[in-house]
Amino acid sequence: QVQLVETGGGLVQAGGSLTLSCTASVHTVRYNDMGWFRRAPGKEREFVAVISRNSGNSYYADSVKGRFTISRDAAKNTIYLQMNSLKPEDTDVYYCAARLGAMPTTTTADYWGQGTQVTVSS
Repeated sequence: QVQLVETGGGLVQAGGSLTLSCTASVHTVRYNDMGWFRRAPGKEREFVAVISRNSGNSYYADSVKGRFTISRDAAKNTIYLQMNSLKPEDTDVYYCAARLGAMPTTTTADYWGQGTQVTVSS
């Protein structure tokens, strides 16, 4: 059973930075496309970024493009989300996801992490 564990969330002031990590229990990063998503209480899950296991290409939501960077380290079985120039509207619970054979989406993934809270104060 694959487990995804997110760490790195916390409280930061607007304009600050955080780096989230997602570590898998087995060689998930090597064989799966991976992504980050977020959800505020009472709202739908929102796409943030995904990264291809084959090409390493990454794709971002318009709201985070230029501020967030997704990366992967297959040797460490970990993906990262570097978040810069954070805004109060980035406050959410951030989730890591993995999917075999295709990019994870807001509704489709083989595995989800438990989430880590990011709070950006104004």
